[in-house]
Amino acid sequence: MTSFRERWILWRNRRLGDPGFQRWAAKFPLTRPVARRKARALFDIVAGFTYSQVAYAVIDVGLLPFVAGTKRSLAEVAAHTGLPPEGAERLLKAAIALDLVEATGGGYLLGSAGAAMLGNPGVPEMIAHHRYLYADLADPVALLRGEAGSLAAYWPYGAASDERTAAYSALMAASQPMLAGQILDAYPLAKHRRLLDIGGGAGVFLRAAGSRFPALKLTLFDLPAVAARLADPAIDAVGGSFIDDPLPAGADVISLVRVLHDHDDAVVVALLAKVHAALPPGGTIVVAEPMAETQGAAPIGDAYFGMYLLAMGSGRPRSVEVLHTMLHAAGFTAVREHATAIPMLVRVLTAVR
Repeated sequence: MTSFRERWILWRNRRLGDPGFQRWAAKFPLTRPVARRKARALFDIVAGFTYSQVAYAVIDVGLLPFVAGTKRSLAEVAAHTGLPPEGAERLLKAAIALDLVEATGGGYLLGSAGAAMLGNPGVPEMIAHHRYLYADLADPVALLRGEAGSLAAYWPYGAASDERTAAYSALMAASQPMLAGQILDAYPLAKHRRLLDIGGGAGVFLRAAGSRFPALKLTLFDLPAVAARLADPAIDAVGGSFIDDPLPAGADVISLVRVLHDHDDAVVVALLAKVHAALPPGGTIVVAEPMAETQGAAPIGDAYFGMYLLAMGSGRPRSVEVLHTMLHAAGFTAVREHATAIPMLVRVLTAVR
């Protein structure tokens, strides 16, 4: 039987798909703003890939740092980027439209979105890294059929080369500082004695935690090739695989920062059981990552991360409710979410053994 909500959706969709209704809504004063907003949102879906390619070109030719502190002319931009004047002007206009660059007094300066982008080094790094994702998304249906793309070869948790491992660790390190601050704001670690960060890469989160809480002992657990690259006397680096090896003992709080969504359910279930076994009674697990079904940011969870992780060949974005259930199944209690400043980027759950 069709529910009332389903009947309403079917009626609504018939109206929205009716060209006559669309013309009326675009002209009627009370519906005109909504019609324009919906039309803009629809066009953004159509043009989103082009917008991301503009951002990629801007990063690739080094445009943003070049206009960051000094007003530049078109000729200077063309010379710096190696583009012909026509190409440089086309890119500048596209970047202006996306607020990455701002035209002023016959020249060009950094735009507001460009300034925010340069202020977070992880964003340009991620855009540059996205060339693999963009290549895979050239045929998204093939990806959905299970055909591996180029991004999967980048994933270091397989038989990746040292060069790939170093590049991936650098990418994660560049994008970690802002997230680390948000996580530690949401869940301060002052009451804990030793923090074990699983899959901690270059140790960015641990350094941020150690800086805020100097008495906290720090242990990193990551693949041997990753752990071996860490040379920080304040951090005990332990090499191993959380899939195949036991976790280091002795921590009263264990963090998983952007780890669980990278892995399929079977791996996550086993990892949570290992974390539960490694913690003492009363010990805490911290799960921090972008999550599905985040209010106001649904496209980031299920559209962006859903397709990104598919291209990576492992994992899926999970909602708070799904993670809550998995933590309980692993034996944890007192599952609690701690509010972060920008939940579309990271949400934080804690639970107690």
